[in-house]
Amino acid sequence: MATDLTVLLDDRAGQLAHMGEALGDAGVTIEGISATTSDGVGIVHVLVENAMVAQNALILADIKVEGEADAVVIDLTAEEAGKPGTLGRLAGKVSRAGINISVAYLVTRDRVALVTNDNERAREALQA
Repeated sequence: MATDLTVLLDDRAGQLAHMGEALGDAGVTIEGISATTSDGVGIVHVLVENAMVAQNALILADIKVEGEADAVVIDLTAEEAGKPGTLGRLAGKVSRAGINISVAYLVTRDRVALVTNDNERAREALQA
């Protein structure tokens, strides 16, 4: 199962590299990533398959893991991946089911990751 980890870094040079090296050294593949900064803090969402190994590697590297959430990973068709409006269509299905998306980002191999307040219902809505 894909897991979105929320990681907090200092907003300074080398911190993202440090995180990537820590995960790589532990054999963790980063399936997707989104990063931004605000008020001196880097906020990173990183999608991994083995959350326990990833968290342990980050903790050993003195990197703060702020949160963990299961993610809905949607495989996009080749047509969807390059078509304007795909995000709106997918998010619309989820919102019409009354589900809030708190995190969304593109991931490897033409996929989208969503963290919602009800992943089971989000999966069902996306299948409709």
